[in-house]
This record gives sequence, C-alpha cells and structure tokens, in this order.
Amino acid sequence: MTRAAHRPTVRRIHDPAQDGEGTRVLVDRLWPRGLSKADARVDEWPKALTPSTELRRWYHAGEGTYEEFRERYEAELAAPDAAEALDGLRALLRKGPVTLLTASKEPGRSHAAVLVELLTR
Repeated sequence: MTRAAHRPTVRRIHDPAQDGEGTRVLVDRLWPRGLSKADARVDEWPKALTPSTELRRWYHAGEGTYEEFRERYEAELAAPDAAEALDGLRALLRKGPVTLLTASKEPGRSHAAVLVELLTR
C-alpha cells in the first residue's frame, strides 16, 4: 500500500463547491436530501467505500463509540470491492487534489475522517 501524493480534504456536501477542490468524491451511501446532482458537482460516487447500512444505522443510533465505529468500518474496507475502491481513491490522490464530500454534521467523527486516516498512513 503506497501513500497518496496529496492529502484529501473533507467538506460537507451542502457547502458550495470552491475552486481548487480537485476531484469531488461523495463518500455517503445515500444521496443527500434537498440537493440536486447539478448543484452538488460530484465527480465520483464509489458506494463500495461507504459504510454498510447496518453499520451506519448502528453508529447513528448511538449504540457504540467512534472508536468502535472506526474499527468496524476499517474491517468493512478490507472487503475486496471496498479495497479496490480505496485503491482507486489513492490513484486519484496521486494525480491531484481530492475532496471527500459527506452530509455528516460532524465530518471529523465520521467515516470521511476514517478514510482520510487510511489514505494518509
């Protein structure tokens, strides 16, 4: 596993797009409510990178800690489809800037933060 050349940034999908964000990658399983695809300006939507519905519901129900969520999510990312999508994201980062987009109100304690950590190890 080689480290990406650029560090991904994380932004909320509802924030307006800005110049210099590079490739905009939606990392949520569900399309964000109230946002048109044209307004979102999403370049990639690799659903294999998103937490499973079960994991997402478990975490949002408050049944576990962020640390438990991170461990479970990393285990899901080891599955072949997810690992391939993660490699695709690394390839994008070698080419230029990448912005991970999420509807999470706390991106720093979400799956997007886990992805940044994995991509910068």
